[in-house]
Amino acid sequence: MLRSVEQKRQGPVTGGEEDPRVTELRSAVSRLRRRLAAHPGEFADRTIAEEELAAMAAMAADGIPETSCLRRSLLLIAGAIGSVSALSAELREVRRAVDLFGGPVRGQG
Repeated sequence: MLRSVEQKRQGPVTGGEEDPRVTELRSAVSRLRRRLAAHPGEFADRTIAEEELAAMAAMAADGIPETSCLRRSLLLIAGAIGSVSALSAELREVRRAVDLFGGPVRGQG
């Protein structure tokens, strides 16, 4: 039943279907949160990753999130779990989902 409720969720801005970018972000964040929760290893910044994933989930639940906020959270998550190879595929999915909101930032640094 929960799945059918999620599928019928209305977008807050247009009153129509949810933005596909938001749907992708919600799915990617959910997958990474589940994998992180199931990961048996402990690492120093795990709490940071969990908090930022929760923040991303909340942003996606509220509609179309601010790209700068998504990028900040992504950077913190990547820094926190970037060396945990077991989570790399899910982290890439979150990055791709964030990129849907404005593409990667280029030409800086």
